[in-house]
Amino acid sequence: MNFFDAVGGEPTFRKLVDEFYAGVATDPLLRPLYPEEDLGPAAERLTLFLVQYWGGPNTYSAQRGHPRLRMRHAPFRVGPAERDAWLLHMRRAVDSLDLPPDQHATLWDYLERAAYFMVNTMDDGPGGPAGPTNGLKTA
Repeated sequence: MNFFDAVGGEPTFRKLVDEFYAGVATDPLLRPLYPEEDLGPAAERLTLFLVQYWGGPNTYSAQRGHPRLRMRHAPFRVGPAERDAWLLHMRRAVDSLDLPPDQHATLWDYLERAAYFMVNTMDDGPGGPAGPTNGLKTA
């Protein structure tokens, strides 16, 4: 059984993304990064990406091609403050799933590594000085 099936399949990833975007919707640093008024399309893209990454259907690639995450995020400023805000909302979302400890750790490890990978600037930006915030672990 792959990770996707072990954690409950698509409903689990939809819940994760719904919880995550509930936080993003009111976040003063992250919300402006989503130019569309409705966060639904962004949530759908993230859901499909995670579903595919963890072993579910390859709908994401069928609709959008190769993920190319860094390229797709290059137009946006992603500094340490944005990373940490993203991780704060994602941590709450992962915790809401009530996964067994090993599955929780596997999912969180990937998401944390992905967040650090997406950083494309280390300068002080709208979120304040570069560096760890929100009490999150840093690499």
